[in-house]
Amino acid sequence: MIVQTLVRSTVIAVGMCGFLGIPLGPGQAQATEAGQTIAQSADYFPDTVGTRWQYRGQISEGPLQTIENKYFFNVSSVTGTRTLKGGVVVNVFHDTNPGNHGASDSFYRRDAAGVVYYGSEPGTPLEKQLVPYQIIRFPMKVAQSFQQFNRTDIDFGSDIDGDGTNEHVDVEGVSTVIGQESITVPAGTYPDAVRVEARMTLKIHLSSADRTAVGTDVMTAWFAKGVGLVKYIERQELAALKEDRGNITDITEELEEVSVKSAPALQGRSESTPEGLLADDTRDHELFEVLFTPGLRPDTR
Repeated sequence: MIVQTLVRSTVIAVGMCGFLGIPLGPGQAQATEAGQTIAQSADYFPDTVGTRWQYRGQISEGPLQTIENKYFFNVSSVTGTRTLKGGVVVNVFHDTNPGNHGASDSFYRRDAAGVVYYGSEPGTPLEKQLVPYQIIRFPMKVAQSFQQFNRTDIDFGSDIDGDGTNEHVDVEGVSTVIGQESITVPAGTYPDAVRVEARMTLKIHLSSADRTAVGTDVMTAWFAKGVGLVKYIERQELAALKEDRGNITDITEELEEVSVKSAPALQGRSESTPEGLLADDTRDHELFEVLFTPGLRPDTR
């Protein structure tokens, strides 16, 4: 489903809690200490074919001075696997309306090192220059942060200043596990959900002037063991261009219903410290669905 994408809300760029300056609400946080390992991390990302999640969402968007609210529904399901160029086998997640952007398919691969995102259909020119990249590392550890990607001077894939030339952009994504806490959504209360926060920063170099427009995509997501993604909150901001006052988009999706297909062979399997982005596990190459892909799409108004 990303945060799908600016590239797909993934972005996924996550920052440390202190860095983001996003405090936990009273009574939310549990006693998870920095460096504490979250046992059986893979079990928070079920990806068995046939698993289905139903979400309800809200999106608020518009220039800084006016905000429009919209409501939508999204059904995410694991529909099968696909072999990409190079022989990489990924799981296919189909979403009917992620972030109110219409239907899409996203491709993930899970192994002992974590989860890697391989892009989506339809994708964007920017996304294709970033994938594949890792979005979660196993085992998850509280306050663990890592850089997902860091690219400079690449094609943004869109002409946002209206001069007929695509802008170029510097983009960085960082992911961090904040800890475990209780979260309540329409589907129920999950007392030990893992909270992950991501931050993607874009510095868009305008071709019509010697200036840079800064955009950010910050996502907070909660995952429940044996369930998967139960809620995410995403904020996309684009600084003012020319005479406008910038743009802010807030997106929220909450789990209403879930049907997880069992896969006993995957539960509790061992996890190893990743040695690189594409660290391999010959036993399985399955993926979970998460909205961590950049949300600042090139067609940002």
